[in-house]
Amino acid sequence: MYKIKLYKYSISLGIFLTMVSCKAPTIATLEVNRPIPESFGSNGDSTNMAAIQWGNFFKDKNLIALIDTALQNNQELLITLQEIEIAKNEIRIKKGALFPTVGLRAGSGVEKVGRYTSQGAGDAATEIVPGIEVPDALKDYTVAAYAKWEVDIWKKLRNSKKAAVSRYLSTVEGKNFVITNLIAEVADSYYELRSLDSQLGIVKQNINLQSNALEIVRIQKQAARTTELAVQKFKAEVLISRSMEFDILQKIKETENRINFLLGRYPQEIARDKSDFLSLLPSGINSGIPSQLLANRPDIKQAELELAAAKLDVKVARAEFYPSLDITAALGIQAFKPSYFFKFPESVLYSLAGDIAGPLINRNAIKAEFYNANSRQLQAMYNYQRTLLNAYLEVSNQLSRIGNLEKSYNLKSQQVDALNKSIDIAGDLFKSARADYFEVLMTQRDALESKLELIETKKAQLNAVVHVYRDLGGGWK
Repeated sequence: MYKIKLYKYSISLGIFLTMVSCKAPTIATLEVNRPIPESFGSNGDSTNMAAIQWGNFFKDKNLIALIDTALQNNQELLITLQEIEIAKNEIRIKKGALFPTVGLRAGSGVEKVGRYTSQGAGDAATEIVPGIEVPDALKDYTVAAYAKWEVDIWKKLRNSKKAAVSRYLSTVEGKNFVITNLIAEVADSYYELRSLDSQLGIVKQNINLQSNALEIVRIQKQAARTTELAVQKFKAEVLISRSMEFDILQKIKETENRINFLLGRYPQEIARDKSDFLSLLPSGINSGIPSQLLANRPDIKQAELELAAAKLDVKVARAEFYPSLDITAALGIQAFKPSYFFKFPESVLYSLAGDIAGPLINRNAIKAEFYNANSRQLQAMYNYQRTLLNAYLEVSNQLSRIGNLEKSYNLKSQQVDALNKSIDIAGDLFKSARADYFEVLMTQRDALESKLELIETKKAQLNAVVHVYRDLGGGWK
């Protein structure tokens, strides 16, 4: 009868805990879906260059070999792969929490209680075998299996596992984002190396041109047709160009080492074609439509998955306000003498208990964790919106850059042609004493600068195409 009453009181207590604990704060309202423009300002063609695999996008065999090596050996990418393994193990941890924890326990001990105690007096009056009392120093031998299980009433554990799955998928997208940026970085460095080779060739040609002009000035000085000032000016220009040559050689070395670092290897020469860099043509541009960024950009998908995980974290934190049900059980054999182990059912021990527990007083810590989870959810939402906005602006900037660079390159090409002709004209005028040495020097200097600028513009064109390919989400597939 007393057991029945106690059972009724337990049910009443559980209902009371449920009613009191269920008063949890409300979840913040989210507005994730904001409309994005229908196009990047072009005709809205859905053909997207991001669908092209990187091995088909790049045509230079040396560059393809470098990218392939980087994808195998790059340390940052390898670190990211380990983050994926960590996230995968986190799923196993969360999944394991859904099932009972089962273990096996074995132990032994000895206990001596005072004879003039209730337990001691009881043991003295007890006979296990007729005529034999319980031993004075009572030993204890136990072998038992035990289990503990938290019943996932409020889906707290299942939501926690789902959040872990979302974060695992997020790390996979993070790996794809690293791949996309790695490919673009290797390509950028490779084109910079090619441009430096071209600049080095231009500077060497200019040194030969200036050296020839210096010899002519020296001959004219001997013939009293010019002064020592002209000789020293031409000599200074030759020295400036030679100094520039060593500066470019240092940049070549640093760029090679940067590529080697991306490839995860120690310094070695980078295989490449050192022929005319200006003959390279950028690939055609097909930007598609902005909505395709949602499927192609790994960082957008990563932010979306992080947002999904943050939403689930809020649900997990909210479930902490509700009472939890824990079930514990044990089954085994116990005796004070090993020979009694197999005397059934006297040696059998078992237990089964269920506990309902919920917060009643001083729930500030749980509230604080809930509010933190809610704030992290809002952060994830704003990060998703920012990532999407940033992706659109990056593509828009690169498309505009490609158009302006093409116009700039055409004008600079005309400038180089005009200055090349002016060098010959200035040389002929100087030989016939119709132009002074200063005009010849300035013409050569302007021609050199314009040629170097033309190479820089060509490099910027090639990099802009790589960047728009990257910003559209190409390279990781």
